[in-house]
Amino acid sequence: MCGRFTLRTPMTQLVRQFGLPDTTSPLNARYNIAPSQAIAVVRTDLPDRVRRLSLLKWGLVPSWAKDEALSAKMINARSETLAEKPAFRAPLRRHRCLIPADGYYEWQKVGSRKQPYYFRLRDHSPFAFAGLWDSWKRPNPDEPPLESCTIITTAANEISQPIHDRMPAILRESEYELWLNPDVQESEKLLHMLRPLDASLMVAEPVSSFVNQVRNDGPRCIEVERHLF
Repeated sequence: MCGRFTLRTPMTQLVRQFGLPDTTSPLNARYNIAPSQAIAVVRTDLPDRVRRLSLLKWGLVPSWAKDEALSAKMINARSETLAEKPAFRAPLRRHRCLIPADGYYEWQKVGSRKQPYYFRLRDHSPFAFAGLWDSWKRPNPDEPPLESCTIITTAANEISQPIHDRMPAILRESEYELWLNPDVQESEKLLHMLRPLDASLMVAEPVSSFVNQVRNDGPRCIEVERHLF
């Protein structure tokens, strides 16, 4: 799964990598992004077909939901069943997004405790989780619709397997265009991209339990626990 991640990359670099307008507003550096919070996503706006950065709630609320309660269970979506599950079928066709990140956390059970690990690319560059989003009409018609999203997961690669059997689906830069193309709606043209990233491109580092608390943020979250080596 993917339950916490970071986004510390300067906006100038995100603008270049994700093809965003130069006028995109900057984001505060985040070291401990958690479910239910507003997270940055990249979508193709229609009808002008321009990529834009938006802030959406992390935890998908399907358009047909009766209330927001489903959100807590919808932070992740399994790639293997996207085309079958009612909550994800329509977003897979029409509401795909990129979720920028530069690292994420997983926890490994070690005796009676859980050791957090920070996963990042070996070259420290930002990347994109494959994501889906949806829009839900609130009960109060005077309030704007709630836009929310989920991170797609896939089987773990070799570096992830000792820690967790799932990992987020990380797209290659060459795949951004197809994933965001609103004209592509056939699942067979999309699902092949949701495969484990080459483990040789990644690093997993043990970090302190400081990250366990959602309220904790800042560089301390990703400091390597040297005493574990």
